[in-house]
Amino acid sequence: MLNYQADKKLVVKNMSRSHKLVLLFLAVLILSIPALAESNYSVNVTTNKFLGSYLVNQSGFALYYFSDDSGANGASTCYDDCAAKWPPFYAEIIAVPDSLRPVDFATITRTDGSKQTTFKGWPLYLYSRDGAAGDVFGNDQEGNLWRVIDPQEQPQLF
Repeated sequence: MLNYQADKKLVVKNMSRSHKLVLLFLAVLILSIPALAESNYSVNVTTNKFLGSYLVNQSGFALYYFSDDSGANGASTCYDDCAAKWPPFYAEIIAVPDSLRPVDFATITRTDGSKQTTFKGWPLYLYSRDGAAGDVFGNDQEGNLWRVIDPQEQPQLF
């Protein structure tokens, strides 16, 4: 009777180094396919142990809404110095995971002529001091006027 474990060790031992590298490369490629698929979204959802779920852009940076936009009927009220600190987010094509609804996203034209993506009517922003994916330094800024967006809890603006 053949000893399976011994035969398996013999096969691995007799593999050339180049074959082992090819197998390692294939294993890494197979494991990275889900990560590659996620990076194709222009908006995605991530979680933070303190904040729960929130929206991020294609690079994993948090997306924020500005409470003062609530009285502007879907228009942005953040310009000049505000927009330098809170850059408007725009994605020409909205691709989202199944946990988000594409119909919740739209594009507005700002008074300066630039485009901005909205979620449930709320104009979306990045925060200039978020330096890496996963940073949420903009949350609760300026008297809680700036917040990350929990996609399940965010009310429709209009």
